[in-house]
Formats: sequence, structure tokens, C-alpha cells
Amino acid sequence: MAGVPPEQIREQMIQVKEITDKPFGVDLLVAIPEQVDAAIDVIIDEGATSFIGGLGVPRRVIEKCHEASVKVMSMCGKVAHAVDAANAGCDVVIAQGTEGGGHTGQVAGMALIPQIVDAVDVPVIAAGAIFDGRGLTASLAFGAQGAWIGTRFIASEEAHAALVYKQQILETESDQTVISRCYSGKPMRVIRNDYVDDWSKRPEDLKPFPQQMLVSVQNATMGLLAGLDSDIDPDKACMPAGQGAGGIHEILSAKEIIARIMSEAEDNIVRMGDLIQ
Repeated sequence: MAGVPPEQIREQMIQVKEITDKPFGVDLLVAIPEQVDAAIDVIIDEGATSFIGGLGVPRRVIEKCHEASVKVMSMCGKVAHAVDAANAGCDVVIAQGTEGGGHTGQVAGMALIPQIVDAVDVPVIAAGAIFDGRGLTASLAFGAQGAWIGTRFIASEEAHAALVYKQQILETESDQTVISRCYSGKPMRVIRNDYVDDWSKRPEDLKPFPQQMLVSVQNATMGLLAGLDSDIDPDKACMPAGQGAGGIHEILSAKEIIARIMSEAEDNIVRMGDLIQ
């Protein structure tokens, strides 16, 4: 969740609990300090079993979560960030390659994931342009214990995303996402549009995070991230997406997506095992 006030987080968590009794987590941009503490209180109060920080997790947040038996995960785009997260007490590190959508780093997943696996003593989850069973298989081969999949699930029936956003993902080729600071002030991989192109011509006008995000809110570009499904202009809307968008061709149910990924991964693992016999 990005820019979502604590009470809206509570509302969405209540909705989740109404449809499942399974464990679930909440992902936030914790780099916005005035939102963090109130949001964490809600996450704990409403019974999440894990908290995921998109832009680092302050040690006090980790300690507060652990006191409530909530696991803490941190998205990391550099080996150094992963080491810092593990040393601070994070239970899981999510190693996101630059191919991934949303806020991202500069190192490709093929290089980053195994290096982070070697550098930390906590479980590592692979992320970045993973959209099918081949990506899951590769993640496991790199030493990760699972895969963090974003863009593929935005293009799902259940996703809390506007139809125009889902359709844009289906129409996006792998070379039509770009990394830009124009929406938040931090590097973010998004679907290229007129708004992104305009800012690319005047980088000197970009402000740091979170001031640039406030500019984006004023320009009405962040509606999709706030869950709006109407009055969305794809020529300026912030639409995070990874390079894996080029391999996504249909909107499916989350159940079907998971079933396909698992089936493909199992077939790949068997096939690779046959190679060494």
C-alpha cells in the first residue's frame, strides 16, 4: 500500500478477514515517517502475521512487530541493504532485481538474488519480473526459498486495481517499462506514458522523496495506488509494473495463476533433474 491512511488500511484488513481465515501480511512504504507508527498499530491490532517494508524498516518498527509476534520482511535492491535489514532483525529479506515493478534498484535479479542469499542468514525471497513457473524455478535455483510476485497478480480478477491498469499491463511489452523518479522522488519502474516522458525532459525539476510524491498527488497521478477505479488517465497515471509484463497476456483468477505457476515449476524441476541423469 502506498499513501493509504491507517483507517483505510484497517478497512482493507477487515475485508480480508471476512473472506479468509488464512494468515496474511501487509506491505507499506515505511519511509513516510508520519504514517508509520499509526499504520503499524493498525496492522498489529487487526491480526496480520507479517509486515513488509517497501523502503526499509526502522529498527523500532521491527521491535514493535516482534513484540506482537508479527514477522518482518524488507524489500532490498542491494546486498548492503539486505545485510543491514538482517542485522536489524528482519525475519525475511526480499531480494528485488531491477526488473521488478515499483520502487527498485539497479542490479539485475540474476546477479542480486544469489549474492544476497550468500550474504545473509535469514530466508530470502526472490522478486523482480517473476510471472510464471520458470521464474519460480529460477528463484529456487538461485537459493531463494520462494518468489515475490507483483505485476502478474495485478492482472488478476481479484486485484484491487482499476481495469484500465490491468489492461495496460496486458498491452505492455517488456521494453515499455522505465525507471523514473517522477512519481515519488525515488527510482520506480512504471509503464511509460506521456507524464513520465515529460518529466524525463526536465530532471532538474524533480524533488526528493516524499516531496515529489506530494507533487504527484496534486497532479492527480496516484489514484491507482489509492485504489481508485474511475477518472483514471493512463497518459499520466502512476502504473508500477515489472519487465515481466511482456509475458502477461490475460487476466486470470489468483487461483488459476498460482495453479499454473506451480504446475510449470514442477515440470521444470523434473525436466532439469532429467538433465543430470
